[in-house]
Amino acid sequence: MALRGMRHTIENAVASDVTAMADIHERSFSRHWSAEEFSALLADHPVIQAIVVRPAGLKRARIKGFVLVRSAGGEAEILTLAVHPRERRRGHGRKLIEEAARRAYHDRAEALFLEVDESNRAAVLLYRGLGFETVGERSHYYATADGQPGNALVMKLRLR
Repeated sequence: MALRGMRHTIENAVASDVTAMADIHERSFSRHWSAEEFSALLADHPVIQAIVVRPAGLKRARIKGFVLVRSAGGEAEILTLAVHPRERRRGHGRKLIEEAARRAYHDRAEALFLEVDESNRAAVLLYRGLGFETVGERSHYYATADGQPGNALVMKLRLR
């Protein structure tokens, strides 16, 4: 798959990716997850799938972004999605979500859910552009960079 002049591949995360995942997550969220937390989540495969984007043909190349998806009971949920700040606006997030939706559909999920900070305009627009609809709101769900509580939109993509 080509993304703006450079070929990238979407594949399952491997254990050696957890440090980069933790680094990208820390650069993306005020409440970030550790490498140990990512290791524990990777161990819960196939209930949780960790999908990464990296330069094609370079198995040891540092990842550009990732998504974690949990599937259970006919539904799937994006637990987290992050792209390295230097790699944003290059289509990586879109490709990761499309792959997460494809896998959820393959696992017979009827819908894919996620929560997003309502103030994250770029993410909300991306999700809406992919067909997600707002189905709820969680008040004071996120802590913002200035320490104030932020609301989360609960969004749903119908897969079937």
